[in-house]
Amino acid sequence: MDTQTSVRLQQRSLHILDFGCIIMNDTLTSDVIGRRVDVNGEHATVRFYGIVPPVAGLWLGVEWDNPERGKHNGSHEGTVYFKCRHPTGGSFVRPNKVNFGVDFLTAIKNRYVLADGPDEDGKKQIVTIGNKPVETIGFDSVVKQQSQLSKLQDISLRNCAVSCAGDKGGIAEACPNIRNVDLSRNLLSSWDEVTDIVNQLAHLEVLNLSENKLRFPPDSPSPTGTFTTLKVLVLSQTGITWAEVLRCAAWWPGLVELYLESNSISISERPVDVLQTLRLLDLSSNRLIDEKQLFLIAYLPRLEQLILSDTGISSLHFPDAEIGCKTSMFPSLQYLVLNDNQISQWSFINELDKLPRLQALSCLRNPLTESSRAETTRQFIIARIGQLQTLNRCTILPEERRGAELDYRKAFGNEWKKAGGHQDPAQNRLNQEFLAAHPRYHSLCLKYGAPEDGELKTQQPFLLKNQLLTLKIKYPNQLDEKVIEKQLPDSMTIQKVKGLLSRLLKVPALDLLLSYESPKMPGREIELENDHQSLQFYSVENGDCLLVRW
Repeated sequence: MDTQTSVRLQQRSLHILDFGCIIMNDTLTSDVIGRRVDVNGEHATVRFYGIVPPVAGLWLGVEWDNPERGKHNGSHEGTVYFKCRHPTGGSFVRPNKVNFGVDFLTAIKNRYVLADGPDEDGKKQIVTIGNKPVETIGFDSVVKQQSQLSKLQDISLRNCAVSCAGDKGGIAEACPNIRNVDLSRNLLSSWDEVTDIVNQLAHLEVLNLSENKLRFPPDSPSPTGTFTTLKVLVLSQTGITWAEVLRCAAWWPGLVELYLESNSISISERPVDVLQTLRLLDLSSNRLIDEKQLFLIAYLPRLEQLILSDTGISSLHFPDAEIGCKTSMFPSLQYLVLNDNQISQWSFINELDKLPRLQALSCLRNPLTESSRAETTRQFIIARIGQLQTLNRCTILPEERRGAELDYRKAFGNEWKKAGGHQDPAQNRLNQEFLAAHPRYHSLCLKYGAPEDGELKTQQPFLLKNQLLTLKIKYPNQLDEKVIEKQLPDSMTIQKVKGLLSRLLKVPALDLLLSYESPKMPGREIELENDHQSLQFYSVENGDCLLVRW
């Protein structure tokens, strides 16, 4: 077998070696069926070999990964030679046009080792030892290659036409230290071929097999220790089913991260005795998944990150948790990704507050988040999920949370009153409809106090008099300065407030440090640290006191 070039099927004949690569011979066997091939850069699967009358010679019938590349569904002049999932997914091609790929070790050498030319060992060569060029004659290229390969730990063979392991033991001997392998978009056709490779990588921790159309074993494997060191596995766009995931998972006893994007997966059963070490699960772009299926994975004990982008999910309800209570599902979940879905109701966000350990959420490009002002939506999500620390990859600072919760409390204050809310907690008679729509509202009243009638008056935002705040201004470090009272627009930025005070006090604005106190939160001082934010952003209200230091 030529290790410098990929092996091609010839028109007349071919033979399948035990290790799965193809060479010339004078018989054609059925082992060709199901093999993955490359034809001019396009990937396909062999579905047929033989004669296609009336044209003489051997043909291969292939089903393209890209159905637009094909011409028919596997039929020719009324005869069905093979079947395709798409009506234009098939073609007939001559064997000499098809690339069946190379073995793993050949691909590594092609990418990571400089190929030696003919008679190179007899020529003078210049090599560098330390910083000095040294002339050598008869340089031992085999030793050089072995040295290069043995040092490799992280390798990428993406789109290198890898189709099999090659000679038994060859990988383990040449590359004993590999820990991270990217085998995405190659010509691997079955899980057995993957196993033959991984069996020789004793230290493998990360394996990317995405975009390989793999056949998975029909039965549960006997535990052989093949993948015992594996921590991260990427199986996106491999065609794997959920049943196959659970069958193969016995091979991955220590798996921490599993990526299953774009496989048309439907979660059909609960993992039992498998995937128990999993901390991250990516189910993105599997559009058959719904909330009931999610409950089947809700008790994975260590699952911390769940990625559900582009699944089409639109509703969520934890049946085991009443309003204001925590669910027993997803006990370790800290980070949830819900981008590009169909979430349109605030009830979905309310349910997320039931997750006991949720700290980070990403929910971009949903109808709910696209239908109103981004700033308002962000505030309401923060207010509705009490333990959230990061939203859409932006950290939620304590000042932002306080402002969001106070604004939310004010925004729905009139609804709260109409639903039976009262400033005296003992006289609260909130109806179930309001409690279901705003499950955190009561806790916010306990935290900040019930909204007062003055806060709930209908505002006229275009009249300046309705936006003015009456504030006291104190100087804690300057006892000789008198406390004054000023009316400032709530839209005034901290930078402009500093400019006003700078002119008043004859002190450079850069030297001023501002904070404020609220009668509603005695003993607590809130820093006004962002010069570009407004007083309203920090939820400064009538009667609050600005503290000025320099």
